[in-house]
Amino acid sequence: MRELLRFENVNSDGNTIPLSFKLEQNYPNPFNPNKNIKFSIPHSAFITLKVYDVLGREVATLVNEQKEAGDYVVNFDASKLSSGIYIYKLNAGNYSSIKKMMVVK
Repeated sequence: MRELLRFENVNSDGNTIPLSFKLEQNYPNPFNPNKNIKFSIPHSAFITLKVYDVLGREVATLVNEQKEAGDYVVNFDASKLSSGIYIYKLNAGNYSSIKKMMVVK
């Protein structure tokens, strides 16, 4: 029987580095009024994480900077937004991912 091996990318500090880009679906969904949005990047990249309303208007920029490889959590405060569906989008180089969330007040 062959044994399956799983290799992880580990940096010099002993921390695990993600093997691929990933934008997590927020949970719980719907939420009120604060939400943590999680994402992972496998290498250093310029990251933008923005929130849009259903009409495509940008309502918040949560990240707009160079980030090192790793797992990240960003807090989104929706207390000034009305109830409804919003889209959050992560851009990192050629990678892009979009997820949907619902704000209920």
